Amino acid sequence: MAAHVLRLRIALLFGSFRGDITEISRAVVQFLAVVAATAAACWALLSLASADIEVVIAVTVLGGSAITLAFALSPLIGATSDPLDPRRFAILGLSPRPLAAVLALAGLISVPIFALTTIAFCLAVLWTGFGVSALLVGSGVVLGIVTCALLARVCMALASLFLKDRQSRELTGVFLLAMIVVVVPTAVFFASLEWDGVVPTQLSEVIGVLALTPIGAAWAFPALVEAGDPQAALAVTVAVGTVLLLGVVWLWLVNRLLTATERPVAARERGGLGWLAVAPGTPAGAIAGRSLLYWLNDRRYLVNMMVIPVAAAATTVPLLVAGVSPEMVALVPVPFAALFLGWLVHNDLAYDSTAVWMHFAAGVRGISDRMGRLVPVLAVGIPFLAVAIPIAVSLHGRWSILPAMIGVCSSLFLCGLGLSSIASVVAPYAVSRPGDSPFRQPSRTGAESSISQGVVLAGVLILSAPTLWWAWQGLSGDDDAIATAMWGGLGIGVGVLIIGLATGAAVFERRTSRLMEFAEST
Repeated sequence: MAAHVLRLRIALLFGSFRGDITEISRAVVQFLAVVAATAAACWALLSLASADIEVVIAVTVLGGSAITLAFALSPLIGATSDPLDPRRFAILGLSPRPLAAVLALAGLISVPIFALTTIAFCLAVLWTGFGVSALLVGSGVVLGIVTCALLARVCMALASLFLKDRQSRELTGVFLLAMIVVVVPTAVFFASLEWDGVVPTQLSEVIGVLALTPIGAAWAFPALVEAGDPQAALAVTVAVGTVLLLGVVWLWLVNRLLTATERPVAARERGGLGWLAVAPGTPAGAIAGRSLLYWLNDRRYLVNMMVIPVAAAATTVPLLVAGVSPEMVALVPVPFAALFLGWLVHNDLAYDSTAVWMHFAAGVRGISDRMGRLVPVLAVGIPFLAVAIPIAVSLHGRWSILPAMIGVCSSLFLCGLGLSSIASVVAPYAVSRPGDSPFRQPSRTGAESSISQGVVLAGVLILSAPTLWWAWQGLSGDDDAIATAMWGGLGIGVGVLIIGLATGAAVFERRTSRLMEFAEST
């Protein structure tokens, strides 16, 4: 049975190069891209032969951790089916233990594992040149490769269990956004460091932590053992324990997949629903899915979102003309964008037009309506700020101010969301109808729109004033104020958001008839 499965795996591997000319061309391009990336990685590793050993350790731990993490995330992000899914073998009546072992072995036969093996071989050559024992290097390489292979098997099985019914481009987009939130700030931080042939002090602690984690221990322990590092024994324990734990989890998953009954209709039930298929099956989830559809397809929302970064960047022009230093100006646009991202939903209910009647007819609770409407702006705002804040701080040049920037932007953004959750039900005002030009605004007889907009903006600035003051003190040299600005900003923002959601929910339930009249009149 083992030989048959391995032959099947090899046949599937070469089967990618069969089919019509389009499929063959795509497979060839992907294969060449993997070969080129592998060759570049091998060349980069071998070129470190003359580098300092601390630099080689840093590159090994960081690169190995990133590769291991990629093996874990790629099955969750990609919506591809697993050719080695244990459920495909259920009709053969095989025992879970031998099947799990054979499938784990067959998982080693893949292009990514071949590429990783080539890179690991070059890494072994590099470490052997530094005098590290061949036994240690070989053990680390084997443990690293096995960890990646088992991690890919486990994550693929988890995806088939919990994400199969929801796999779509929308869910893939959510995972990619999460990766952007992590990868871009990390890349900006690394790019801002000054290596000069030695490992920056800011990076040494990160490497020490990664060397004791499941994703980095296997790659780090050979050098740690050879150097006599006191953490070497712990790194070896983590590396071996990770492989054993993954093996146990894989065996449990194979048994679960072979014995669980699959619902074949689930995918059809949710198919074609887009964001509604990704969102949880709750009232707040349904409203969040509908709001995401509106925000990504209605040009009124799209124009509002596009204006914010342009307006934020425009604030730098008068400051530069006035003679403010570029380092200080670099910090201004991001808090400005955070302010208007939170303010953006202060009239969200009016954009629904008569569609808001669905909420009233279904008896949706106010808290579900308020929370669901904030999901789109959170999905846009959090990744935007996660990317923009590190870039702004890197342009400023002083990374110690990063916590203060996080606090300021969090306070402005979350306070804006909290006050907007109240304003959109207390004082909604007429906007352009669905399908109309976003630049065409209806005539208004009163000053409701100006009052609502001004009150929300003024309220956000007043509530965020303490955080802004602490951040300014931090810029002036008070290091203690930097931490106060971060925790104070987060606390104020979260508190205002919770109060705003609760207040807006209560007002939504009490003003149902008035809101229905407003929707009809507009």
